[in-house]
Amino acid sequence: MIEVFKNVNVDWLANRRIFIFISIVLMLAGLGNAVARQWSPGGDDAFNLGVDFKGGTVVTARFKQPPSAEDIRATLVKAGVNDAIIQPVLDKPDTFLIKIPLEGGNEASQEQLDQGRARVTTALNNFGVEKDAWEIIGTDAVGAVAGAQLRNKAIAVTLAALVGMLIYIAFRFEWTYGAAAVIAVFHDVLITLGFFSIFQWEISLTVIAALLTLVGFSVNDTIVVFDRIRENRRLHRRDSLYKVTNDSVNQTLSRTAITNGLVFLSVLAMVLFGGEVLRGFSLALLIGVIAGTYSSVAVASPIVVWWEQRLEKAEKSAAATIGKSGAPARVASPGGGRTLAAGTRGKR
Repeated sequence: MIEVFKNVNVDWLANRRIFIFISIVLMLAGLGNAVARQWSPGGDDAFNLGVDFKGGTVVTARFKQPPSAEDIRATLVKAGVNDAIIQPVLDKPDTFLIKIPLEGGNEASQEQLDQGRARVTTALNNFGVEKDAWEIIGTDAVGAVAGAQLRNKAIAVTLAALVGMLIYIAFRFEWTYGAAAVIAVFHDVLITLGFFSIFQWEISLTVIAALLTLVGFSVNDTIVVFDRIRENRRLHRRDSLYKVTNDSVNQTLSRTAITNGLVFLSVLAMVLFGGEVLRGFSLALLIGVIAGTYSSVAVASPIVVWWEQRLEKAEKSAAATIGKSGAPARVASPGGGRTLAAGTRGKR
């Protein structure tokens, strides 16, 4: 295996309080901004929801000479349509979906269809001088009610994915590892959504797809570290969990740098050159990759150590309490197997 970092010996857990503090500050900043926007008089919504969620008009236009999405957007902006989303149809390079957000009302209506179609038609009249350079072949309305259903389904899918991963990791490792991984994923998603709230980047279905991708990416990166911790605990039974965790993070650091670094460069290229259509998707992935890499080292691993130490202290305290009461205490054997009653070891 290629190693970028050799013989790394960094005490990551020594700075765990600083790492957790940074994470809490970032999450609170995003949450505070969302709450302030939502509840301020005359303020904006917490998130800049796209047409898919808050409703609007979708106009399907076909062009004689396929233009670029940027050319169409520039034409619409000149006509005063500044908030349109331009999405090419993959199997039809000459056809584009032009999405305009809903203006007032909660229900899709024929009036909204007509208004949206008129705005697009007025804007496209300035697009090309050739006769029949374009034509509108369809107009659909997405109401706010339908948008709310999409939002609820997106949340349900994300939560279902988290529950499934919690069960899987708890089965393969221990439930403390599963809980730490899910907390780390929540950390990554909340930080990503916080940036979208602060900068008011639009949230569409492609952003939800990016968040689901982020969930899988973050858990996969965390499992690599957890798997190495499990291996080292078997190989070095005399070492403390603190030392084993630090060694495991250091040993997987090269793999993390190579894998996550390549993903970061790919997503960065999408942000810089992917255009407006992929902007929300690529921004969510970019922030998520950074947060996911950070959480595997600075959030998930410290949570496991802290949780295991708390459980160990609780078990020792319970054993001491039972011992003082005169009842035989159950003490775990060093190998983690069967237990022996305190005060009866060695007796047959």
